[in-house]
Amino acid sequence: MIGDGRIPFLDLVTPHLELEEELVSVFRDVLKTAGFVGGPMVEEFEAEFAQFCGAEYCVGVGSGTDALRLALIAAGVRPGDIVITVPNTFIATAEAISQAGARPDFVDIDEHTYNLDPRGLREYLETQCRFDSTTGGLLNLKTERPVRGIVPVHLYGQMADMDPILDLAARYNLLVIEDACQAQGAAYDSQRAGRWMKAGSMGLAAAFSFYPGKNLGACGEAGAVTTNDQGLRDRVRMLRDHGQRRKYYHEIEGYNGRLDALQAGILRAKLPRLPKWNQKRRAIARRYNELFRSQTDTIVLPCISPGSKSVYHLYVIRVKNRDQLRESLEQANIATQIHYPTPLHLQRAYSNLGYQAGDFPVAEKVAAEVLSLPIYPQLKARQQKRIAGEVVASLETRRASDRTAREVPCAAWEEHAA
Repeated sequence: MIGDGRIPFLDLVTPHLELEEELVSVFRDVLKTAGFVGGPMVEEFEAEFAQFCGAEYCVGVGSGTDALRLALIAAGVRPGDIVITVPNTFIATAEAISQAGARPDFVDIDEHTYNLDPRGLREYLETQCRFDSTTGGLLNLKTERPVRGIVPVHLYGQMADMDPILDLAARYNLLVIEDACQAQGAAYDSQRAGRWMKAGSMGLAAAFSFYPGKNLGACGEAGAVTTNDQGLRDRVRMLRDHGQRRKYYHEIEGYNGRLDALQAGILRAKLPRLPKWNQKRRAIARRYNELFRSQTDTIVLPCISPGSKSVYHLYVIRVKNRDQLRESLEQANIATQIHYPTPLHLQRAYSNLGYQAGDFPVAEKVAAEVLSLPIYPQLKARQQKRIAGEVVASLETRRASDRTAREVPCAAWEEHAA
């Protein structure tokens, strides 16, 4: 049990100690059967996770990046295609697109939810593309590349506004692959479907990550693709296993992207507990909101759309003096993170795409202000009060300092400068 002296950003020790006997039992089963890769343990997890997501099929793979890359390739994304996503996400989203041979094109985010802005998507499709009568698809006006698909990212645990995204995709014949790596168990009230839909059940396919820090995390790398399309499921199965349906008979060139049986067994043990863990995250988020209720003039709290049920993979606030606040919290023995400090269009890795500062102003503004506070099911109320107290104290100190600075006469400033 981690004490209250230092509040970690994430506690990966306590839940595994609580499940120690069950997880050790999984390890023993793997040892006894020597079924280390694939096999019944993986198949059982695939069936259970598909049911959890409300999808027909699930294919376990080696990581969330594998999941998105293989889903894109299996969906028909080809070298030279364009796939639209957001600049405010982990680089794996864009890596999966470029590693599938496509070019990531970015659309700015909604400033409230930090997810893909459907209005920006519509503007991109209507003003930066043209209809190609030969192929029946869209071409980007600048690059003359075909626009093939959209990867909406369900960031921080809240699903993107999927109905208008899917409407636009249907209108322009684009495939949609959900990046659900941060959203296991999140839900969206779909007017198109007439019911609540889980992350992983709305696009042609979806990619999940089970990196240890996720709401449902393995004890190492792991991922999964969910889909309602049997053909896509079969192609992902081949792609993850060197392009073979049966051993040594390779129908396509594939990858080594299989899920370890041990990780599948660990995920199976944790999956029944995920709804309760997600409920605890929602309760912690509500407590944060209450603690910060009097500070909304200086703190932008997470905004959850009325038709969305977030699982709060992260609790992200925005403040003007983010870096100073983070330093103050570190001095108070409170760990934080920044998700993400530099938008993808400004990363050196994607300098070849030709984007510049100012191209996506909302993402750039958000990146300079976001700060992720500790949130995990084991976080205690007294720890939250301490975190909130330190945040408020730091902001109040800064506010007082700003008032004093404004009250100093110009002559005094010149005197200090001299």
